[in-house]
Amino acid sequence: MPSTCRLEGKRAIITGAGMGIGRAAALRLAAEGARVGLIDIDQVALAETSALLEDSAGALVLVADVSDEDRIAAAVSETVSAWGGLDIVVANAGIELSHEDDRADRLELSVWQRTMDVNLTGMFLTCKHGIRALLASGGGAVVCTASPTGLYGRAPGLDAYSASKAGVYGLIRVMATDYAKENIRVNGVLPGYIKTPMTEWIVGERHASLVADIPLGRAGRPEEVAQVISYLASDETGFVTGAVWAVDGGETAV
Repeated sequence: MPSTCRLEGKRAIITGAGMGIGRAAALRLAAEGARVGLIDIDQVALAETSALLEDSAGALVLVADVSDEDRIAAAVSETVSAWGGLDIVVANAGIELSHEDDRADRLELSVWQRTMDVNLTGMFLTCKHGIRALLASGGGAVVCTASPTGLYGRAPGLDAYSASKAGVYGLIRVMATDYAKENIRVNGVLPGYIKTPMTEWIVGERHASLVADIPLGRAGRPEEVAQVISYLASDETGFVTGAVWAVDGGETAV
């Protein structure tokens, strides 16, 4: 557990909080003193995350599909109503349809659209309504989860996922310039190969091949990404905006 309370009194929402990086981020932010609005489409997974918090009274369980504007707007509104404002937006929810995604000539339009709906449109909607709340509160921090696949051709055959994450990267950078003068910082994390439920399908030779390309020689842990999310959300990074921090064991450095 962290030894600091650098987020004491902060009010945060986290999408995709039901598992993986989102759950780890929720636990980390809460441990550092923040009140957390847990947003996910999976009510059971959200309940499990809430049960893991040391102080579940400082959490809101908010069931929402991030691609549904009415639902994400309602989740943000409920958070603001409960806590009187918002300071941190962690836009993390995403999907990887690994057994349906494909190279462009074989990719079904429905798979492309569903991936974009969650990973890019859902990111936009979370930021749209979350930033409105930050503006009303006088500023704050946004942290979005991107991916190395959005910068490099590192995931052949995952064309929809890669394209969606490239869009996230662009959104981070333009929003950083949009809101800098209004005391809102926008940054991103770039998780590499992290062992989460989303990557459980990566086993055997594929796992070995991925690890072989990582200078630190292993997959990452969700908690390691959460530590960077917490840091970027804190006032300690007050002069950092428009940055995307790799948490990938050095994978994109070589």
